[in-house]
Amino acid sequence: MKPYSVLLYYQYVPIEDPQAYRDAQHEFCVNNNLLGRIIIAPEGLNGTVSGLIEDCEAYMQWVKTDPRFASIDFKIEYHENHTFQKLHVRLKEEIVNSDLPVDPLKQTGVHLEPDQFKQLLKEDPDLVVIDMRSNYEHSVGKFKGAITFDMENLRELPQHMHEIEHLKGQGKKIVTYCTGGIKCEKASAYLLDQGFDNVYQLHGGIIKYGLEAGGEDFEGKCYVFDNRLTVDVNQVNPKVISTCYVCGTPSDRMVNCANNECNIHVPMCEDCGWKMEGACSDACKCAPNKRPYNGTGYYPRKSDHYTPLQGLKSFKKSTKKAEA
Repeated sequence: MKPYSVLLYYQYVPIEDPQAYRDAQHEFCVNNNLLGRIIIAPEGLNGTVSGLIEDCEAYMQWVKTDPRFASIDFKIEYHENHTFQKLHVRLKEEIVNSDLPVDPLKQTGVHLEPDQFKQLLKEDPDLVVIDMRSNYEHSVGKFKGAITFDMENLRELPQHMHEIEHLKGQGKKIVTYCTGGIKCEKASAYLLDQGFDNVYQLHGGIIKYGLEAGGEDFEGKCYVFDNRLTVDVNQVNPKVISTCYVCGTPSDRMVNCANNECNIHVPMCEDCGWKMEGACSDACKCAPNKRPYNGTGYYPRKSDHYTPLQGLKSFKKSTKKAEA
């Protein structure tokens, strides 16, 4: 087994003192050598971290000892090493940016477990499946026949409601999905708020579906927000649906443009990656701020002498100054 775990998780639950919980999360992660991104808000917890298997096991146990998170669902993948360069634990107003006027604790779509969703895909010809992720995410992978929106983030969802308005009153089951489930808690609630009925959501998202149901009928790869950029999901009938941004050949290899001022997320084949030096166009290839290409298309921000402990100390120092 690979020595590192990659955890993906969230839970909507009221947090009375987000600052104190942020501090506790930060200190535990530093003390247990975890890296990743964690968001704390009054409405709950959202995170994805990587670390040695035993350190991730300790983290999951620690989180669940808090009664508020006793039922939190961790999606666990394995990797050869850390999938993050740094540790960020932040306070925000929402655990996923949406600005949607809904509360998942009061109303949300019916949760479907991966096997239930898989059965519906096979047995219900009228099933409507809607991808609630950003355009660059579903460009490299999505469920077969899924409706997608050309949106940059969930805040733009209201602008696309007219595209599915015709589904109202038809009686068809509408299943929303995203990477890990968190966006669909709000997206499905918003559909209900806008008058749609028979609204469901894939519990645990694409990642859980791949882990527990084999990923059947998910075409392409799943975009993830760490060093891996994309991961395989479908172990049954995999298919490449994206094409190289440069030459148009089939490719599900996702990169960031090497030009720092461009930085778009696009599929790019191995040959074009080296030929274009990681750039998405000739103009970007000649850009003065083009970053050196190392074959991955991933460019973590460089920070001299950074350590998670240093980050924690800096945060505490800035907090004390703000309180003074």
